Amino acid sequence: MPHKLPLDTLTDLARTKTDDAARQLGVLQNAQVSAHQKLELLLQYRQDYSDQLQVLMENGLPSAQWHNYRNFLGTLDGAIKQQQAIAAQAASRLDHGRSEWQHHKRRLNSFDALAERARRQELVLGARREQRDSDERSARKFFDRASQPTP
Repeated sequence: MPHKLPLDTLTDLARTKTDDAARQLGVLQNAQVSAHQKLELLLQYRQDYSDQLQVLMENGLPSAQWHNYRNFLGTLDGAIKQQQAIAAQAASRLDHGRSEWQHHKRRLNSFDALAERARRQELVLGARREQRDSDERSARKFFDRASQPTP
């Protein structure tokens, strides 16, 4: 059973941080998609009301009703601007989260590479030790046979 290298602890911590960053990235992705969907819904809602106003204006529309539509469309425009800001903020957070995950992933990959290099080096040293021990046993056997009198 191979023993745990000190670098393995760092690798485990980096893996945990990378996994946490990946989960957070998923949350941010969902938030960005949700903000974009709400924006699309508001834009579609505004377009529908605008089209409805256009039809009503072609058929004749009392000025009070026209003012109500215009006020409502103004309110929708304000909501759209707010949602655009929210969507932009969500996209910015997603970009930051993606950068954060990439940073942790690069760090994890670096630790993995260092740990793999240390394991390979340990295997080479182990193989050299085994070869040296084998050579020493062979040399002892040879000297033991050589030192024994021949009958």
